[in-house]
Amino acid sequence: MPSIVLNCAFPRTTDFDKAEGPLSRFRLIKAVLGPLLRVLFRPKVEGAERIPDTGPAILAGNHLTFIDSMILPLVTDRQVFFIGKDEYVTGKSLKGRLMAWFFTGVGMIPVDRDGGRGGVAALMTGRRVLEEGKVFAIYPEGTRSPDGRLYRGRTGIARLALMTGAPVVPFAMIGTDTVQPGGKGLPRIGGGRRISVRFGEPLDFSRYEGMDRDRYVLRAVTDEVMSDVMRLSGQEYVDMYATKAKAA
Repeated sequence: MPSIVLNCAFPRTTDFDKAEGPLSRFRLIKAVLGPLLRVLFRPKVEGAERIPDTGPAILAGNHLTFIDSMILPLVTDRQVFFIGKDEYVTGKSLKGRLMAWFFTGVGMIPVDRDGGRGGVAALMTGRRVLEEGKVFAIYPEGTRSPDGRLYRGRTGIARLALMTGAPVVPFAMIGTDTVQPGGKGLPRIGGGRRISVRFGEPLDFSRYEGMDRDRYVLRAVTDEVMSDVMRLSGQEYVDMYATKAKAA
């Protein structure tokens, strides 16, 4: 795999340790926004105890709208690291600075994902997070669903699981697209809207150790993960990539 330079300062081991400390910005954000989240959206969380208490773990789920990445870190006990567009942390306005403060505080690692090396950057970033024994979240569809259905997963999730040996905990976001349709604008409050987050049983793919370059194995692992996500979310499955659907 070629070496790359990420368009971000990747956290050092000590930074990870500080991120999960009792006085970290993550704990502060969760303490302040967690109760507000519960009041505004009344999120129902199921199966969060299935996330391992220690050691590396991959959270893999569906992606309906922008606020998915705001909800997920606030409903888990452990800090969740995830890849985000670098534009989320480069804004100079007050809104841009607040977004940067929030997302870097909850665990977003900004990476320039444009161009041919964007996927490699995300993969290598996730690998390093997991090798530090942390939790890494990924949306295997690669982008938000254009119509609320669940689309074919990209095999980066499988490669990451097989390279690191980390268990995969599938999860499903339910109702976030009714709170923020189209992924834009301010979330809608009230009106009977409610968010649910469901976590499934951890998936162990150690039987495929050393086969992270076998495309058939990668596809089988990815499809198994997406099958669990589909079961948890209740979404209709579409056997094509979401990016292709958006381009049609």
